[in-house]
Amino acid sequence: MNSRIVVSGVNLTEMGPLAVFKDALQSLAAYCNGRNQIIALVHRSSLFDIPGIDFIEFPTIKASWLRRVYFEFWQCRAISNDLNPRLWLSMDNITPNVIAETQAVYCHNPSSFYQFRFQDLWFDWKFGLFTLFFRHLYGINIKRNDHVVVQQNWIRQSFERTYRVRNVIVAHPDVEAVATLADRTSTDDVYRFFYPAYPRTFKNAETVLSAAHLLEKSGFRKFELWLTFDDDVNRYARSIKKRFAHVSAVRWLGLLPRQQVFARYEAADCLLFPSKLETWGMPITEFKATGKPILAADLPYAHETVGSYNRAAFFDPGDPVHLADLMKAAALREPVFLITREEKIREPYARNWNDLWSRLIPQ
Repeated sequence: MNSRIVVSGVNLTEMGPLAVFKDALQSLAAYCNGRNQIIALVHRSSLFDIPGIDFIEFPTIKASWLRRVYFEFWQCRAISNDLNPRLWLSMDNITPNVIAETQAVYCHNPSSFYQFRFQDLWFDWKFGLFTLFFRHLYGINIKRNDHVVVQQNWIRQSFERTYRVRNVIVAHPDVEAVATLADRTSTDDVYRFFYPAYPRTFKNAETVLSAAHLLEKSGFRKFELWLTFDDDVNRYARSIKKRFAHVSAVRWLGLLPRQQVFARYEAADCLLFPSKLETWGMPITEFKATGKPILAADLPYAHETVGSYNRAAFFDPGDPVHLADLMKAAALREPVFLITREEKIREPYARNWNDLWSRLIPQ
């Protein structure tokens, strides 16, 4: 062991961010191959099963923002003094106050660039307030970093513009699928659209539901819309289910474990992804393994996530009429999907985890 690497992610406990954190640690362990001691600061070590990593638990940090602030700006300083790391990488968006040979932060929360609406406070006041002050949290200590890592080019441009930083690496996530996806396209007259998302206001479920309502109102019923919503999750989910309870094509699947989401990928005919805010859009990447069509919001994150693909189409995320037209055409097997090409991203650009580690920890 010639040096230590510390990766902190005490706030990452569920869904996409946790999956990215796990994949980062797995790839880091493989990259270092025993040459470095890797210490991960986590919420609970039971969330992980990764050899070659030493875990230190901090189960109380998520309990309040005061504890989080104390951890990032005081406790991490003491930990870095004790461990003297070669690299300290924070996967938690915020730049901690640490001493390290190289310091980096992985910024995967795009909420500071969200066009906040008053209704966000009504449906989810925590998220509403979060969007108001997270921009300032990003800015604290950000120039202490040798590298700022983001998942997409549009976020790099936003960071460069907002925080006047020039050391931003675009690093595309490289999360492996948990199942082998097959193309089980339906052979009956029902065309199945799938939108896997946790019910948040920016996930924009109302656009796809309005489109489904318009299709039924026009007399077109040869489709189903699958949504992973539970009405007991939050006020937004309850409001959405009540508002669109009359749309018979909707199948309210409830929150699904990841393996069941992948099973639905196999059974669906088309992925719908209308979200207005994502750092990446992981379901798009996951669904591409099926080779089946994708209807996504016409926004920079979606174009970059889709990249090069043979069957994609984009719609205005605020226009359910346009989306309804595309859904009907897709269900009728009309040629609405096009071949897309990945846009070239300027350096510094890490195409996968190994590429990122070679930049942060040159051997």
